[in-house]
Amino acid sequence: MTTPIIHPNWARPPLNMVDGYSLEITAKDVESLRAAAPGILPDTPIALTFLPGEDFDARVAAARTVRELGFEPMPHFSARRITSRDEFERYLAAVTREAGVKRSFVIAGDPSEPEGPFADSAALIATGEFERNGITAIGIGGHPEGHPNMSNEECWQVLEDKCKAIAARGMAPLIVTQFAFDADAVLSWLKELRERGIEAPVRLGVPGPAGIKTLMRFAARCGVGASASVMAKYGISITRLIGSAGPDKLVKALEQGLGKEHGPVRLHFYPFGGLEKTVAWINEFARKN
Repeated sequence: MTTPIIHPNWARPPLNMVDGYSLEITAKDVESLRAAAPGILPDTPIALTFLPGEDFDARVAAARTVRELGFEPMPHFSARRITSRDEFERYLAAVTREAGVKRSFVIAGDPSEPEGPFADSAALIATGEFERNGITAIGIGGHPEGHPNMSNEECWQVLEDKCKAIAARGMAPLIVTQFAFDADAVLSWLKELRERGIEAPVRLGVPGPAGIKTLMRFAARCGVGASASVMAKYGISITRLIGSAGPDKLVKALEQGLGKEHGPVRLHFYPFGGLEKTVAWINEFARKN
């Protein structure tokens, strides 16, 4: 069985560290995406989150807008937030039909107990609905700094099992990591990933430029390591939480540390509400490099 090509960018080495990047937005960020669109390359993957309280139609409309603007929509499916099999099938059918969606991202989601029949992302994959609806690539989460509800070994086993399950269904697995501030931790995790024989392409999560308090708030919410020493390497003093910070040092450290042993890698940017600033930062980095 031939694995589908996720995106033409994966068939060649990156021109620079931000080449072939992807972005993450919510349904509420559509107007910001319209404003930032002239600075985003055609066919750029745009992930659409599955947040609580968002309207079903708003998510579908956001995916449709991403496609209309010339980008590749990648809607999230949060297993434990989906209340029924019918809801899952209707949403998947709507985004594939109305937005030409070919790739999706599946996560378990934050609730400790499922709100419907799906306990985790593996349960969504096992339905067979993704391939039946023409999905060719499935993104799954990677956690360079570990997972709060799983041991380190469990994390690896789950990741390996999901990659195999996706490939067995004729789709391409793609690993997208949580954002991080520590390049050393990310590179170490990526090296172990390849040593364990997991060859799927990886998008490394990077925070876009944002206020320092905003970055710290998201780090606390997402369980991202933000010790004084790690933040100092990133360029932030946690004793002086004023101003803003960009990912310059992190991206440079990744660029310098990555080698052939780390396999295919691109970046995935989390704008944290500052999509236009993030796109401007990416373009400026590309211009200088």
